[in-house]
Amino acid sequence: MRDTIKAHKDFLMADGDPSARSAFFLIRAKTARFADNPRYGLTVTKRTFRHAVDRNRAKRLLRDWVRFNEKLLRPDLDYVFIARRAILDATRTDGRVAMKKALNYLRKLKTDEQ
Repeated sequence: MRDTIKAHKDFLMADGDPSARSAFFLIRAKTARFADNPRYGLTVTKRTFRHAVDRNRAKRLLRDWVRFNEKLLRPDLDYVFIARRAILDATRTDGRVAMKKALNYLRKLKTDEQ
């Protein structure tokens, strides 16, 4: 399993960084700060999820989906996953499929640029 992003500055992305969208989340990717140690971060805001129970559930779902699709994460990229409100209505299978599609899209997009 990858390390997690902890510093605020590492969550910030540039406008040109590739992203993928789903009804449940948004993924932003950027070149890894340390090539030998790619990371991922989760953003689940209080503005979107007022209750801690909902924020914790969203984080739990995102972590599960990332672990399930870990083989699709590129080793040279850091990823930031931003939860959307619809994630609370998602099933485990729907989320895993949506994550797979989004990561494949990013993988293809980033490969085409090089």
